[in-house]
Amino acid sequence: MALAQFIQQAWQTQAKWLVVLRPLSWLYRGGFLLNQSLYQKGIKTAYRAPVPVMVIGNITVGGSGKTPLLIQLVSYLQSQGIRVGVISRGYGGRGPFPALVDLDSTPEYVGDEPCLIVQSTDAPMAVGPNRRESIELLLSRYELDLIISDDGLQHLALARDIEWIVLDQNRGLGNEKILPEGYLREPKTRLDTATVIEHSSQPTRPMHMHLHAAKPYLLHAATAELFDPKQNFYAVVGIGFPQRFYQTLESMGILHFQCHEFPDHYDYELSDLSFDDHQPIITTEKDAVKLLPLLKQQPNFKNNIWVVPVEAVLSDVCYSTLMQQLKLLGVSSKG
Repeated sequence: MALAQFIQQAWQTQAKWLVVLRPLSWLYRGGFLLNQSLYQKGIKTAYRAPVPVMVIGNITVGGSGKTPLLIQLVSYLQSQGIRVGVISRGYGGRGPFPALVDLDSTPEYVGDEPCLIVQSTDAPMAVGPNRRESIELLLSRYELDLIISDDGLQHLALARDIEWIVLDQNRGLGNEKILPEGYLREPKTRLDTATVIEHSSQPTRPMHMHLHAAKPYLLHAATAELFDPKQNFYAVVGIGFPQRFYQTLESMGILHFQCHEFPDHYDYELSDLSFDDHQPIITTEKDAVKLLPLLKQQPNFKNNIWVVPVEAVLSDVCYSTLMQQLKLLGVSSKG
């Protein structure tokens, strides 16, 4: 088991031995608070873009449903006639940065999530570790009313006008400890300073979301084939919280699958998909954007690969709150 997966498992089970990491958590917290203080005192200056910026992030390590939420919000804003662009760190991509993302971009260069976002929305998007450079690149090519940052909640060098934090109640806050003793990037009091979207099938907050899984589709088949949930599958997944994917499969009546987990943003190789039989593979859309280029290298690949698409379903309050926040910034519907 890789170290990252070992730590993730310890966080999930709230293993008692994590207490030995507490001194490192103190160092992490101290460094974060020092950096925050430097910005608050003006010793460091945050970049303020010429258009409003919205950050969608989380205070935990691992998947929270942030990317499906962003895709849904971008699609909604586009339907309202609001010109929205997206920036991202481009984690997993090798650049060069900053880089525009289009339908021909590959995860190798720009990262997996940016490819998925653009494939789903066709929104203008730029990626790179320097958010200012990404924004300036976007604005040099497009006229935009709003820029949404995919993650970057802790990136204090970027000033923002709206912050949305996704709180996954399935995982919760674990032992409520800061990295690396726990999986919090910031203290839980951070939730008091932003708009919180509760990711839950049984929400307690008015602003909430859940993920709806649609019918799986074949990633690479030349002919149509019916999906049979009663088959045995290899569940190949490289996301922050793979247990959610397994829960999704079970909710769809897919009960017979063998788990093959990889780290988040994993760079797949064909050998990772090599099994001794023709049993089908099932995976996420985020993983699929990395698997498809591999299949093009191996057109006679023997295992069918099924992809489970998910869509974020938001409460009405999410949309009304967003439009109120944007109106205060001078951004309104043109529909």
